[in-house]
Amino acid sequence: MIFEFYNIEKPLTKYVESIFYHKDYMPEHSIERVVPTGHIFILFELDNFPRHTFDHNLKPNATFTKVWVSGINQKYLNISAHKNSEMLVVQLKTLGAYPLFKIPIESFSESIMPAENYFGDQILDIRETLLTKNSINDKFEIIKNWLHSLIDEKLAPSKSLLEMLSVLQGNPFSKHGELIKDYPNTQKHLINQFKKYSGLSPKALHKIIRFNSILQIINQSKEIKWTDIVYETGYTDQSHFIKEFQEFSGFNPSKYIKMGYNESIPNFFPLDPEG
Repeated sequence: MIFEFYNIEKPLTKYVESIFYHKDYMPEHSIERVVPTGHIFILFELDNFPRHTFDHNLKPNATFTKVWVSGINQKYLNISAHKNSEMLVVQLKTLGAYPLFKIPIESFSESIMPAENYFGDQILDIRETLLTKNSINDKFEIIKNWLHSLIDEKLAPSKSLLEMLSVLQGNPFSKHGELIKDYPNTQKHLINQFKKYSGLSPKALHKIIRFNSILQIINQSKEIKWTDIVYETGYTDQSHFIKEFQEFSGFNPSKYIKMGYNESIPNFFPLDPEG
């Protein structure tokens, strides 16, 4: 399998979290679950395999081809996995999408939509050009130039908004109410700005940040003590912890461990290991 990341340079580093490419992916499963990370993705399919999403009962409920946008989600997604797949993915920073889309990010939260809805047929032309290039570096260069042509730096998030995101990322959710008081404008302004730039309120986003920190703790722990994790991550009680863990991942914590997901990549779980 080929898996490569592009070395992002300024000014894209302000807006793009990662750009990566994979080819000849050979999963032993056909459905995988992706849990919220607080990011928006632009996905280029380069293998002509239609991708599907699935409901809670793992029944197909939508199909996506060519290029699509996955808006920020507060719940997990079940998606199809394919052998010999080839994709190029742009992962945008939590506050980095608005200068590229130029519409409030809240308008497509909790959704997966064809990319041409936002970028017109040009995005399909970009994909066709990617298909003609054998070099991975050439593919990355095409995406870099495309992003450069789209981003309006005048729409970049303010320093105070970026600082508030950094504060939320570096502090426990239990301090949320105290933390947002440091924002130099009204709380209504803060909420509106977060929804415009990230698609979520600061509180909803902070919960996603906390959940991802929990996954990191679990995956790095040799011995898991749920009472310690509940306390460390600021939940009021264990039942609240279990409820929120299940909302984000679809599993209760015990099943998460039983299935061995604590030993795999956080945020990304095979649902049918038998294939």
